[in-house]
Order: sequence, then C-alpha cells, then structure tokens
Amino acid sequence: MKFEEKTINRREIFKGHIFDVVVDDVALPMGGEAKRELIFHKGAVCVLAVTPDDKLILVKQYRKAIEAISYEIPAGKLEVGENTAPKAAALRELEEETGYTGELELLYDFYSAIGFCNERLRLYVAKNLVKVENPRPMDDDEVIEVYHVSLDEALDLIATGEICDAKTIIAIQQLQLMRK
Repeated sequence: MKFEEKTINRREIFKGHIFDVVVDDVALPMGGEAKRELIFHKGAVCVLAVTPDDKLILVKQYRKAIEAISYEIPAGKLEVGENTAPKAAALRELEEETGYTGELELLYDFYSAIGFCNERLRLYVAKNLVKVENPRPMDDDEVIEVYHVSLDEALDLIATGEICDAKTIIAIQQLQLMRK
C-alpha cells in the first residue's frame, strides 16, 4: 500500500525565530488532494536531571500557549548552529535553568506532535550532577523557579495534572521504568 503524500504546492504563512508555518497542497497516495497545515520547528533538547540525593529537578514557569503554570524538566530550543551538537545544547539549558551540570546520556530522540509539527526533541538523562559555581544566566524572557522533587512526588504531580507536559511525563515515566 502507498502512504506517501506528494507536495504539489507550498505556501509560506509565517517565518519566525523558533518555527515556520506553511500550508501544503498534497496529492494523496490513493488519488485526490488535501491541504496540510504544518509547523517546521528548529528542534529542542530536554534533560531528566536527578541530583545525588535522588531528587528530580523540575522548573516551574508560565506557558502562554496554555495560559497556565507548568512544571517541566529543563528544556529549550536549539540555537543557531546547535543542530549538530544537541548534547552541548542540553548541557547549556541545564546550566542556564538549574545551575547544574553533569554527564549526559541520550534516552530518546522523538517528535512532539507529528500530525502537524516536525519538532524533534532529544531527551537526555543527566548523571553525576554538580552545582555550577557561576552558572550561565537564564534567557532574558524566562521566569523560572527550580524545584527538587522525589520520583513519587513527580508521579503525584502527573496524577493531579500539575505536570501536563508530554516530554516531562515521558521522562518521569521512563525513570520509573528504569528503577523497576
């Protein structure tokens, strides 16, 4: 069976710092045509950071897209030139958002919402965390509060809906699986 849709025409709607929006006219594999509204994202990294005293590091911040406060693992978009060095980008984000650094190991390489977006996330686990004496500053447009929670507390935050971010849920549930 054929699955691939062929792009007939692409119309650029928006070109931004973080993502671009296009509308594609596509030829369907079994005949006919359709429109696809797509977001092309430059990619992101995220870090499951566990301190030496076995606490997960979460950041609390306001997310305008959902008009709510969110608890998440440290994360951020890839900056220009970081596409070939996502591990370095993850270390940068970890230090900027939490003041920690450590050794990173890739857990997952996944997409956030493949129905309309190509945002590729690389999820790392941070081991042997140490506090940085003079950490890099946070981005000027970020207001973040750092939390240290146990795995059980993090699972409770998922159960109550206070953690509603997919990458964070994936990371915490993966940690739970690794510990079984």
